[in-house]
Amino acid sequence: MESGIKWYVVRAISGQEKKVKSYLENEITRQGLGDFVPQILIPSEKVYEMRNGKKRVREKTFFPGYILISADLSNGEVTHLITSMPGVLGFLGNANGPTKIPVPLRQSEVNRILGKVDEITQEVAAPTVSFLKGESVKVVDGPFSGFIGTVEEVFDERKKLNVVVKIFGRNTPVELSYAQVEKEN
Repeated sequence: MESGIKWYVVRAISGQEKKVKSYLENEITRQGLGDFVPQILIPSEKVYEMRNGKKRVREKTFFPGYILISADLSNGEVTHLITSMPGVLGFLGNANGPTKIPVPLRQSEVNRILGKVDEITQEVAAPTVSFLKGESVKVVDGPFSGFIGTVEEVFDERKKLNVVVKIFGRNTPVELSYAQVEKEN
């Protein structure tokens, strides 16, 4: 087997990715194998959602049940350590009879996944709420906070709205982001 650090995909029980990552990191540190496994990653994004009128942030994984591991598998202990962790189902690879041989990800796939993670950490995630023209909304952030307005235009791709707000008895058009408004009940 060729030596060198490559990215591999490890299958884990869905919903237990964070727990498995934590177990792996602790065990790798304990056994002093940090040089062979420099990075463990669960590709995820922050998603804002409205619940009971409150904005909540939650982590949403791109690939539920999968963990990316940057590792040098030339050391047999590393492979055994990873596959023997509770919650790990094994490596994603070619099925050759009963044994699974770990197949590294192509660099293009790694770049695409890591690029998507970087892109999402840079941009501010918007709520997954959609708005309709004519709908009544309450402004919850910015200089017009507390005002009630009517949606005139919706720009889903930019996550923005044109809202008409009544200020001093006059209708005033304002462009707001989805995060600055909430639906009026």
